[in-house]
Amino acid sequence: MANIRVKEEVKDRLESLKRDDETFSDLLDRLSRREKDVDRMAGFLEEFDNGHLEEEMGEAHDSLNDSLESR
Repeated sequence: MANIRVKEEVKDRLESLKRDDETFSDLLDRLSRREKDVDRMAGFLEEFDNGHLEEEMGEAHDSLNDSLESR
């Protein structure tokens, strides 16, 4: 077991993120895993990108907005 020193403001922010059933260790584990998961997933769409992915996503977004406006 290790001790970690944090400023009171940091502790308050961490407490606001902590779930009722979590220890601070659980919270820090969850938060650190999430960052690693995001890093691991970064760029995963590249294998599906045919060079037009951004344009196609924009068109899908516009189409969805038009559909929602007509309702």
